[in-house]
Amino acid sequence: MFDAIVLLFFFWIFGHLAFLSDIACIMFVKITKMEKKKKILSTAMLPRQAQTIKKLWEFATQNSSTFSIVGNKLKHQCGSYSTGQTCRELPRKLKKAERKPWVTNINELKRIARTERKERQMVRERILQPPENGLLVKELIPVAHQVYDARTKLLACVLKVAEGIAIYSCSVCGEVHIGNPPHKIRTCNVMGSAASKEHSWKRGAVEHILPLVESFHLYDRLGRAVSHNERLQVDRIPAILELCVQAGINFSEYPTRRRVFPAYSISGRIIDFERRFPKEDAPGKDINSCGFWQKRNKTSGDSKFVDLQPGDLQGIAVCGMEAWKRMHSGASRLMQKYAVQTCGYCLEVQVGPKGHRVRNCQAYKQQMRDGQHAWQEATIDDVIPPVYVWHIQNHQSGKPLVNELKRYYGMLPAVVELFAQAGASVPDDYAGMMREDVAVPELDEEMLVV
Repeated sequence: MFDAIVLLFFFWIFGHLAFLSDIACIMFVKITKMEKKKKILSTAMLPRQAQTIKKLWEFATQNSSTFSIVGNKLKHQCGSYSTGQTCRELPRKLKKAERKPWVTNINELKRIARTERKERQMVRERILQPPENGLLVKELIPVAHQVYDARTKLLACVLKVAEGIAIYSCSVCGEVHIGNPPHKIRTCNVMGSAASKEHSWKRGAVEHILPLVESFHLYDRLGRAVSHNERLQVDRIPAILELCVQAGINFSEYPTRRRVFPAYSISGRIIDFERRFPKEDAPGKDINSCGFWQKRNKTSGDSKFVDLQPGDLQGIAVCGMEAWKRMHSGASRLMQKYAVQTCGYCLEVQVGPKGHRVRNCQAYKQQMRDGQHAWQEATIDDVIPPVYVWHIQNHQSGKPLVNELKRYYGMLPAVVELFAQAGASVPDDYAGMMREDVAVPELDEEMLVV
């Protein structure tokens, strides 16, 4: 009897303990929920300034790593080190298997192709506007002359300034440096370079800072494209000069066809009602079949008519900077009307509504295209390619740029850097790129920089 009472007593105690444990669990859950609500309320009741500071701190911690070196190109974001000017980023260095970015969205290009395919199925006339109908755009003829004059003056100024400021080029990777002494930044990372990735410098020339981009000269910009068998029978001239010729400049050594009556488009085909070859125009009579491989000194021939003061180096640099800006802006304006094509994988450029058919592409997957180019719309950097060099803030110090402080240096196009070291003011477009608002520390102060 006593044992039964003891067992009932223990069962009663265990039941109350289980009930108390359930109550304790429920109370713990309620307390945790109340604490969460208090945190939310306290966060919501914070002043707006405190919340803004908290968000800015989170954004700063997320974007703490802002610098990276890709090959010999410097990329940086605009938040951490640049405080005043709008940042203009350098173009990203593409990989071998990567195509150039499209100027027009690929979906838009597909939509335009579908529309043109439907129009070709309907037999009707489509009125073309200049320069698609073969006529010149009259308001752009003075711009073409302006671009040609600016190019002539630019070449003359570069030749004069290069006599007083040294130009260096790496014999292995081709990187360019302006000023003396050359930098010691180890970015020579190509096949055949040294294990230390240091550059092998040699004296450069104008061709290293103004690379020549050539294009086939077209007698008729609306005619058929240059075939592979005609690649040695058609002259190749600078692309910027061919753009000026198609925009309205006449040269006796580069004949071109000027229409009086417009051409028409019927079912997608260009119909020309003029005589195809007038008697006074003998096609091919002025075309030099050996001009493809004969090197002519175009630079000295273009610059001999420019009158420059021999002693005023800063004045020549200022004139050269103005010529660079006029040529760049004028060529961009011409390319809005006159089409220019470039290969998506190599540096080939063709001025005209369509690319040529010469099979000389040696870029990525050229076997799949039988050596033909993957044509797409070109940009101003394809016609006038800028060669980016490291910017020297204090070129009078005589100290070279070192590899340990490379993330604090800016970059500029080689022509702009050449004229800047000669005393010309840099345009505002390159203010964020040159990074004049960054204080470059000394080697012993590098670890102290926040």
